[in-house]
Amino acid sequence: DYFKQSTTRLHFIADKVVALTLDMYREPVRMASDLSALGLRHVGYGIPAELFSPYVSACVQVIEALTDDEVAECAFRWSLDLISRILMRVISEGSTIVMRAINANSRKQLRRAVGCAPRGKRADWLLSVTVGTQSISPLMWAVETGNLDAGAAIITDLMTIRADRDRYYYGMDALFSRHPDIIQRLCLDAPALLQPLLDGLIWRSRLTEQGQRRVIYFVKHLLVGPNGQFAQGLQWLTETGSPKLVCHPAIALVTDLIWSR
Repeated sequence: DYFKQSTTRLHFIADKVVALTLDMYREPVRMASDLSALGLRHVGYGIPAELFSPYVSACVQVIEALTDDEVAECAFRWSLDLISRILMRVISEGSTIVMRAINANSRKQLRRAVGCAPRGKRADWLLSVTVGTQSISPLMWAVETGNLDAGAAIITDLMTIRADRDRYYYGMDALFSRHPDIIQRLCLDAPALLQPLLDGLIWRSRLTEQGQRRVIYFVKHLLVGPNGQFAQGLQWLTETGSPKLVCHPAIALVTDLIWSR
């Protein structure tokens, strides 16, 4: 099932395998970093690590049929075996329960997975999977692969306020610090996730006083960018041409603040 690709794609993979085996001898340090990034992408693809060994054997058999040079065969086998072991290690370390839930595109499975994390670590589990010097964002992977149910569950969890005896936990700052362009990315790739993101910027009290409820808007990142400049969130939202988004209470408050001062 994993090789149901076009012939052009399969040729590209075969060429890449040969190039990687050569680069492993030429630039081993750079290759270790590149292979970590490649392995994390395979985590997102949901590739089982046990498939690497038979794939390496198949590649070696092809090379053995093409040449009688034993040195070349041994060099190719050693390099490809090392590459496969690096990728298998990365996949083993990077296949977290959160990534598996994203690959299944299951809200229930994702909530169960992140429920294992301490309150102070939930945002880290949802925004970063790191192996070696490389990292991947589970949220962005869900957006890029179209697993929007899992993406919506991640955003909802990040934008939920939690507390213990010592402090409150709210993933808004972690989200915008990890992805300053999150609004632009969602506008382009997953507009359906903008609504839960904007809803999460508003806290409403469950208590009423004289028929009214206290409301707090967390709009800092809609006004100020990561380097202190004016944030581009409003521009990106306006470019979508969606009246529903522009009329959202959080956006209405931001526009009123800007144009009234």
